[in-house]
Amino acid sequence: MKVLVTDPIADAGLERLRDAGHDVVEAYEIEGDALLDAVADANGLIVRSGTEVTREVFEHAPDLQIVGRAGIGVDNIDIDAATDHGVIVANAPEGNVRAAAEHTVAMMFATARSIPQAHARLTDGEWAKGDFLGTELNGKTLGIVGLGRVGQEVAKRLGSVGLDLVAYDPYIGEDRANQLGAELVDLDDCLDAADFVTVHVPLTDETHHLIGEDELAQIEGGYLVNVARGGVVDEDALADAVDDGVLKGAALDVFEDEPLPADSPLLDAEDIITTPHLGASTEAAQEHVATTTADQVVAALANQPVLNALNAPSVDETAYERIEPYIELAETAGKVAAQLFGERIDRIEVTYAGDIADEDLDLVTASAQKGVFEPLEWNVNAVNAPRVAEERGIDVTESKTHTTEDFQSLLTVTVGVDDRELSVSGTLFTGDEPRIVSIDGYRVDAIPHGTMLVARNRDEPGVIGLIGTVLGESDINIAGMFNARETIGGEALTVYNLDNPVPEDVRDDLVADDRIISVQEIDLNGD
Repeated sequence: MKVLVTDPIADAGLERLRDAGHDVVEAYEIEGDALLDAVADANGLIVRSGTEVTREVFEHAPDLQIVGRAGIGVDNIDIDAATDHGVIVANAPEGNVRAAAEHTVAMMFATARSIPQAHARLTDGEWAKGDFLGTELNGKTLGIVGLGRVGQEVAKRLGSVGLDLVAYDPYIGEDRANQLGAELVDLDDCLDAADFVTVHVPLTDETHHLIGEDELAQIEGGYLVNVARGGVVDEDALADAVDDGVLKGAALDVFEDEPLPADSPLLDAEDIITTPHLGASTEAAQEHVATTTADQVVAALANQPVLNALNAPSVDETAYERIEPYIELAETAGKVAAQLFGERIDRIEVTYAGDIADEDLDLVTASAQKGVFEPLEWNVNAVNAPRVAEERGIDVTESKTHTTEDFQSLLTVTVGVDDRELSVSGTLFTGDEPRIVSIDGYRVDAIPHGTMLVARNRDEPGVIGLIGTVLGESDINIAGMFNARETIGGEALTVYNLDNPVPEDVRDDLVADDRIISVQEIDLNGD
């Protein structure tokens, strides 16, 4: 398959892709129509921060299965558009965490001691020892805005040099903050208390210019460091705050516009240190993010779990081995249920019973939705199935119970509308062989494969023989069958595994007999 790489990554990542047999196309610094042309037949796309992956890109890439971001931030990727088109978006959240944390620490010390400024004066031939009076970190307070992966690593490193830690993060628990030695407070209290502030939040509509003029005034006499994302700090306000002496200094590695424009006011402020987005620029970090991203692209193209998927259910690699057979079983049960129900639906329920209930089953539930939606000819996969359900007003529920009477594990997909519903249950036999064991309350033992014919009929002598005769006269071979009934002489249900599809006129011949209530063909071939 074709994997398009539009931003440079370490050779180790490219080799992972080639070793997996993929055609790697490197096309750096392309945009506009050139990008749209290049991605038109791509199955995978790998980017860094330099490529804008917009909705238009997804609309021009019908074969695209995954976008891999070689790094943490994904604000250059339209994740909603990716989800709408069934494309996985995955990043490499751990690859450059250590490097970014270490660069933050380096910038903190550099601004506190004016190291670059002193170096520049010295290389200009000036011994300006008396002009630089630094600030010690020991005994001061560090405010951490965003206590995610990088923020936590910074807390570990700087907490050990004598800094008191306060942190603002509405998405982390107080217990975790306490484990890191940080007091969890709101943003105003964090900025008011801090002598040094370091920012570690993603760029979103909520965080754009999170640190502006008013917030900078709260750090009066202190220092600001941003090695996270450009745009979180109002750069004009920061330049003014440093020039006016509100802040003693600042250090930035990321900017709202990159490369940083030559007329940026940040470059005119002597006490602002700038570096050209070097947070992840270590050999170890570059190799790690490249190989991590490549491994996820390889996994996606092989229909394996993508561990760092941002818009699709993901699962731990060890757990995947246990749930993998249930993924196909859930999709099959969904297909059978939807085709037998034969009308619109407003709800889907996926129930897990027995040992399987102990697992994380989001991926299995998404696969069940995919199975339900496919017969309706909706463009859907396990990535966008939950979104499709939400947009179409279909209520999806997942329930678990450890109680099951006859099977070690049982999976049931129920579809319904108003007061009508239909359930299909499946399990795994020895060797992970999938079986459909219940259809609409009838106990069956059907192999879910190829073409299945489900007949409802009155439980009378000769009906099964009639069905066999009609199929035989049409050169349709029966590979297997299972019959179930409510009571003697009541209604019965029979499942036939067939070698060929059943033409409509043959189905008409069958239902022409008064003893046959309905005949429905289930197509489980292909995708």
